[in-house]
Amino acid sequence: MTGSRNVDSGTRSEGTLDSRYGRAPNRRLRDRRSLWITAGAFAVVLVGWVVWVGLGASQPLLETRDIRNVVQDDRNVTVTFEASIPVGSPASCAVEALNQSFAVVGWKVIDLPPSDQYSRTFTEQLLTTEPATTGLIYRCWLT
Repeated sequence: MTGSRNVDSGTRSEGTLDSRYGRAPNRRLRDRRSLWITAGAFAVVLVGWVVWVGLGASQPLLETRDIRNVVQDDRNVTVTFEASIPVGSPASCAVEALNQSFAVVGWKVIDLPPSDQYSRTFTEQLLTTEPATTGLIYRCWLT
């Protein structure tokens, strides 16, 4: 008789241990559900990234390059730069003059009209508040 009691209590303790340590009958269903949720979250992030990259790549390319700057005198700097702008698009560019401390001593925003050429060269003269050591293109944007 004592042997049968041990078998019964052993069976009950196995069931208790199974549920305690995650070997429950519905464990496979939970694992499968967790897998689908993780895969779905990954798919949403992947699709979001693809859309973000795709929309960013569709913006027109605008490039600039400094060609030359000439310090005319204590109050004038001439800046020559090349702007590559999508054909038929107007743009604006900010040109700056810097002193020895790299402080901005001259600034000018110029409007570039649309053209049928992708790359064009521009020369602008800037007035400065004090002697400048250089002049350069700061940034261009489509308008």
